[in-house]
Amino acid sequence: MIVRKKDRVVVLGITGKQGTFWTEKMIGYSTNVVAGINPKRAGEMHVGVPIFASPADAVRAVGADVAVMFIPPPMAKEAAVSAAQAGIKLLIVLTEHIPAQDVMAIHAAAAKHGTRVVGPNTAGLVTPGECFVGIMPAFVPSVFKPGRVGVISRSGSLGTLVCLNLTRAGLGQSAFIGIGGDPMLGTTTRDALEALDADAGTDAIVIVGEIGGDMEEAAAEYAKGVRKPMVAFIAGAAAPPGKKMGHAGAIVTGNTGSYAGKRKALEAASVIAVDAPSQIAAAVAAGLKGGRTAMQAAVSRQ
Repeated sequence: MIVRKKDRVVVLGITGKQGTFWTEKMIGYSTNVVAGINPKRAGEMHVGVPIFASPADAVRAVGADVAVMFIPPPMAKEAAVSAAQAGIKLLIVLTEHIPAQDVMAIHAAAAKHGTRVVGPNTAGLVTPGECFVGIMPAFVPSVFKPGRVGVISRSGSLGTLVCLNLTRAGLGQSAFIGIGGDPMLGTTTRDALEALDADAGTDAIVIVGEIGGDMEEAAAEYAKGVRKPMVAFIAGAAAPPGKKMGHAGAIVTGNTGSYAGKRKALEAASVIAVDAPSQIAAAVAAGLKGGRTAMQAAVSRQ
């Protein structure tokens, strides 16, 4: 799920306002966009990209490894399922507010056809200095720069802030994985952690989580075997039980998905949990130099 410059990207909904804007940004950042999808404009060129009637047509004509969706909720299921059926191996679903039954259908089709889904309601993926797919400001050098810190985030805005702070600290990022804010995600925090753990270009990992669900707890189980320095920030510490905060998945019911539970699980797995995003960069820098003890000392000083 770490995108590379060689990956061939097809854009579903390329001719819309957002599809056009972000496709131009992706191409400008060296993302290998090979096709766009719009059944009504098949055979045309748009922003220098050939348009096809379906993902299957695009795969047959030019090949594609990755698809990204600029598709409104009522049409998201059909678009996503068609991409999976066409053999797309990585599908980035940016769309928010997709009906739950449609999300279930998307995941079922992805499982059947061997497609990795990132999202729904994701901001996308960034490999600084190489390419990006989605709606993250990869092209802003004050936010993203090549480095060796992998960032996982359910929130695009919080992920952007963390990357900004890492860049200001001179660290940069190896990859940004925005898993999304939907309650039913195709890629979990643990999935992303496994990818960054296996990535030779990643020396440290940042997890930006939030209350609700049990993804951070599941990631903590895997984190027990990770040898790279890890730092986590969990948003929603002050959220009252039963109150949805931002993302559809960020709701705490009883003791499930609580801030305290997530933080306890991560700390038990030797992940340094911080109180604020502003503490992350110093903790990572210390961890790269001196390990867990240095990380704890760096956080304590702030």
